Amino acid sequence: MDLTPTEMTENNEIAEQQSEAAHTHEHQHDHEHQHNHAPSLNPELTREIEVEVDADEVSKSFRTVVKRYQKLARIPGFRAGKVPESLVRSKFAKEVRQEVLESLVSERFRKAIDDQKLRPISEPQLLDMQLFDGQPLKFKAAFEVAPEIDIAGYDTVQVTKPDATLTSEEFDAELSRVLDGHATVEPVEEDRALVDGDWAEIQFRGDVKDLAQTVTEDGIENASTSEPITGEDVLVEIGGKNTLAAFNDALRGSKPGQELKFEVSYPADFGEKRLAGQTVSYDVTVKGIKHKSYPERDAEFAKQLGNYESWDDFEAKLREHTSERKKSALENGAKDKMLGEFIEKFQFPIPESFVQQQMMSVEDMRKLDFARLRDSQRDLAINEVKVSMILDRIAEAEGIEVNEEDVDRELLMLSIQSREPLETLRERLSKDGGLDRIREQMRREKTGSVLYEKLAS
Repeated sequence: MDLTPTEMTENNEIAEQQSEAAHTHEHQHDHEHQHNHAPSLNPELTREIEVEVDADEVSKSFRTVVKRYQKLARIPGFRAGKVPESLVRSKFAKEVRQEVLESLVSERFRKAIDDQKLRPISEPQLLDMQLFDGQPLKFKAAFEVAPEIDIAGYDTVQVTKPDATLTSEEFDAELSRVLDGHATVEPVEEDRALVDGDWAEIQFRGDVKDLAQTVTEDGIENASTSEPITGEDVLVEIGGKNTLAAFNDALRGSKPGQELKFEVSYPADFGEKRLAGQTVSYDVTVKGIKHKSYPERDAEFAKQLGNYESWDDFEAKLREHTSERKKSALENGAKDKMLGEFIEKFQFPIPESFVQQQMMSVEDMRKLDFARLRDSQRDLAINEVKVSMILDRIAEAEGIEVNEEDVDRELLMLSIQSREPLETLRERLSKDGGLDRIREQMRREKTGSVLYEKLAS
């Protein structure tokens, strides 16, 4: 992990402030305060190193930085380069201390981890920082290292390849969806009854019947406390596959102006929970008959739908698109199941720093109920981190890489979507590490696809 001096010091500002508090004899309180605020690390993966720099080198670093500030500082009442050292040390104390840290801490941290052959994967947390001019610099740094991941047997995981053949019913449903989107609904003027294929325009009120009933002089009254179900100008397709049989039976053969009374007993597994398992008494008024008109299935309509030469060309492309969509959905589901098998099969400690990064940004957390959100997303974040680390390890074993042509295509798509010039996008992502993250994600997706084709049967 390559850290700049600024990253090491700025991200440990609390530790620095606490070391100063410790110098004023409040060490115990602030030491605890420090650990309460520092990001948590997985104890199984946490390593600590101790670094010490002798007092002479600390003093030399302070003198070097102070002299540079004396030359550069512009303070009213003093000529350039003639600002007293004592004034620089008091006025620029924080800046001087920061530069000393940058010059002393980062280099020695890298040397210490190299000597011990450690490779941090999280930003180091500086602990027990003690930095004062004329005294030795002492600090501890805690960080996470990558876990050992044993993927032996990954190629024995069983994956069932789903049948992605598009059925005629599925194609007809997709074609109907397209046609419905371009259909027009027109009123039927002739005096006739509703027949299958018509659309009844109705007004209705439905009262849910509770089991508890009371007997009065006027007869049995429903004791329901449920709010009535009402609707105005609702269209119901007579004989339609989504129309309840009770509505079909009651409306079929009726005419506009008729008032109907009937009951509907909804099954326990009905989609709308409010009605599931209930019996509803309906009062329905037929207000009109309407009929859906569909465009002619010809070349002219096909051209309205897109760049198609004929209606047959449109149907062929629609079938191909629908088939690919079904195949993609089923394969993604099978891949997810395969990855779930990997999660169960391979057990290793997960870096807490990766989990925290995966969950969400600090700014987003401030806007939401942190505790509730943390509980609901933590398991998901752990699994996502675990899958990523497993796929990275398998990619190494399989020698899977992403070529630059694929990366260029991905950047081009991002450029089009964001309307950001391609080269500007590339430069920005290169600077902030986004390009490396895109490569990593593309490599993981490619690894998942390679494994699926290899293991699916």
